[in-house]
Amino acid sequence: MSDAEPKPFLRPGKVLLLLLLGVLVYLGALIVFIPAGWVWQQASPYVSLPAQVQVRQVAGKVWDGAAGVTVAGFPVRVRWQLEWPSLVALEQPVKISLESVQSAVSGDVILGWPENVRLNARGEIAVAEFEELIRRSGGALIEGDVSIERLVLEWADDRIVRADGLGRWAGGQVSWPMGNQTGQARFPPMQANMDTTNGGVTLIVSEQTGNGPAADATILRNGMMELRVYKRMIDLAGQPWPDSASPDDIVLRLRQPLLPGVL
Repeated sequence: MSDAEPKPFLRPGKVLLLLLLGVLVYLGALIVFIPAGWVWQQASPYVSLPAQVQVRQVAGKVWDGAAGVTVAGFPVRVRWQLEWPSLVALEQPVKISLESVQSAVSGDVILGWPENVRLNARGEIAVAEFEELIRRSGGALIEGDVSIERLVLEWADDRIVRADGLGRWAGGQVSWPMGNQTGQARFPPMQANMDTTNGGVTLIVSEQTGNGPAADATILRNGMMELRVYKRMIDLAGQPWPDSASPDDIVLRLRQPLLPGVL
């Protein structure tokens, strides 16, 4: 009985596997060690950002880095940290945080293939930090912070396909423009619920212990905002209004760009 012919150590399948492993190690090393600033310098000519968003500085590595970004004139520090990707689901999890001078939001982002992004975040927003922008848009200015207890967004097919959020405000002084004057009133604790509509995202503002909306705003895909204020808001502000009106009656309706100067 003759001995079986010995098989070569480097068979085609093993060579292919070793080459694939080498490529994965090389790509992993690039992600871990390559400077994020260099990557952004190469990629920025091909990235189209809104006119209100400007990237000032990028530091760290692709795997763990930070960037200074200006959004509508406000400086924001963005930090990210990549986690291990899922090759089965074709997803890349990223921990991310956004910090301004007084506000901070952090959470998880899932980058899916192709062109799918999911965000789950929470944080605190100091309203006074955005006073200038609020006054330019003709909005109401509230004192204190807004707590974002839940913010879930999903982007697919070039649009927001899911929006779910809850923000709470502890109540306090509110001021708003009234012609050449400024109206003021103290409001009870309020909350804002975010949801998805066919045309974009809607935000419903109501008293935390009340029934029915005090105001709602719909942000459309083209950047326009449609705002409706109900008589219930007038009652909360203690302002005079005909008694014949119902709390559910709309007393103000307007349509304008979400960020002035964008459209």
